[in-house]
Amino acid sequence: MKKQTILPALAEEQVSTALLLAAGTGSRLSPLTDTTPKCLVNVNEISMLERLIHSLQIHKFKRLVIVVGHQADCIRDFLGTRSGGMEITYISSPLYKTTNNIYSLWLARKAINEPFLLIESDLVFAPEMLKGMLYPDRIAVAKMQPWMNGTTVEINKRQTIEAFHCGACTHDDENHYKTVNIYSLSSLTWQRLRKRLDRYIANNKVNGYYETVFADMVNEDCLSFTPVFFDANCWYEIDTIADLRAAERVCGPRLHQPAIVSDHVLNNKKSHGYLPAFEGVTIDKAILPEYDRKYADKWWDEH
Repeated sequence: MKKQTILPALAEEQVSTALLLAAGTGSRLSPLTDTTPKCLVNVNEISMLERLIHSLQIHKFKRLVIVVGHQADCIRDFLGTRSGGMEITYISSPLYKTTNNIYSLWLARKAINEPFLLIESDLVFAPEMLKGMLYPDRIAVAKMQPWMNGTTVEINKRQTIEAFHCGACTHDDENHYKTVNIYSLSSLTWQRLRKRLDRYIANNKVNGYYETVFADMVNEDCLSFTPVFFDANCWYEIDTIADLRAAERVCGPRLHQPAIVSDHVLNNKKSHGYLPAFEGVTIDKAILPEYDRKYADKWWDEH
């Protein structure tokens, strides 16, 4: 099969739908996740989900689809059916205890037909990092650091992904980059990917990772991703208590009063939103909504 090409019209279409995979139990963060979904664990008093909603709001996303499982009602209660100006759609995973992200992604096959941003629920990142991910068929990557583990990719001279390497990673190969677990997919890529996912699930490969499907498709030249480089100091993946503590050192302190992140939460006065920040990062105020810029200006004036 020939390598995928992206039509210019599609390449310029900004992604405005996001798919969040949030069904897992987050057992390595226990006891914090015993009665709370992983995405609602706080990082410096702001939950990972609240940070994500804020980032999507900044970049004018219109729709968020969430695959839920463990403590699903907590997420529904927190977000409701609209949040950050986005329509919220929920997909329930009945097998969340015994399946992995490949199954969660497959569950979304009928809910999304448009280009979308695929993101995991255990990430924190500076909002402006998403700017390069707003167009289809891109992958967020970062230079390897000692704390990183999991899937890596090789990047070729054409600045596209040459190969995926799932599993243990090496830190001394300058051609290998860590995947951040954020992808943008065109409608054509999603159509091809759904067919592959159907085969995997039909063969009961429900406990694997979608990265293995990406790896096969890249190897067969039927999937092409353009890398978007994330600063290693501007994001963190949180799997364990140690990761959480490290992420708290990377993320800035709680900022002044409120950026609007959740319509449902704000209306019910259950929580306040905050402007997420990262140490050493100057957020481009031009991309912030006017309401947020006012409080951002106040914070920067005082600090």
